[in-house]
Amino acid sequence: MNAPYDYGLWPLVVINTLVLVIFAASFFHPKTGRDWKALGGFSAFAVALFTEMYGSPLTVYLLAGPLGNWFPNLGYSHAQGHLWNDLIGWKGDPHMSPFHLAAYVLIILGFVLIGAGWRHLHAAAQSGVLATSGPYGHIRHPQYAGFLAIMVGFLLMWPTLPTLVMFPVLVWVYRRLAIREEAEVARRFGMVWEEYAAATPRFLPSRRHWHAATAHTVPMMKRASGSGVPDSRHRSRSAGGTRTDGR
Repeated sequence: MNAPYDYGLWPLVVINTLVLVIFAASFFHPKTGRDWKALGGFSAFAVALFTEMYGSPLTVYLLAGPLGNWFPNLGYSHAQGHLWNDLIGWKGDPHMSPFHLAAYVLIILGFVLIGAGWRHLHAAAQSGVLATSGPYGHIRHPQYAGFLAIMVGFLLMWPTLPTLVMFPVLVWVYRRLAIREEAEVARRFGMVWEEYAAATPRFLPSRRHWHAATAHTVPMMKRASGSGVPDSRHRSRSAGGTRTDGR
């Protein structure tokens, strides 16, 4: 391996991690303990990602030995860290490979979901209704789905063994958080929530639900407004000073 050594850049690890986490937080607006758990899991993923991208390439070290034949172009330059490109024999600019282009789409989509989800939650909270419009018309937890989409994007862009191990764990964590939030919202909204949950997938939209979302949105918003109960999915504070989030 005669390529230059493009690692050991620890200031870039810190800067990129902070930029990504702060950028995500600016879209997510964390306030409750559950919010911070969700952002904390994403932050841990970012630390693991950028540590290997710019700091110490643990995955490259491990693969260079026993799996060296699978990755003949493996090296210590930054361009050689795109392992999916190596597997398919991509010879062009690594930043223009099919994996990288798909990563761009997923990362942008993730931030759009997080930002749009918060805007609709905030608007619904101001009106005291259940959030069922925008991305909430297609999935029940667009902000969690946004975090997962960003992580999948980075896995396509720069796969590492730690992040590949962390991802299914974080999927499990976000699913548990979502289920707990749904239980709290169900206690507040009863049948209104049950109808919405029955018609709307949790994380991944389907074509049938996509076309049906608009028809469900207005009736449910009217029923939720008539209930007179603040929506815990809006991340607004109750009289007791606590706040729940049903993304």
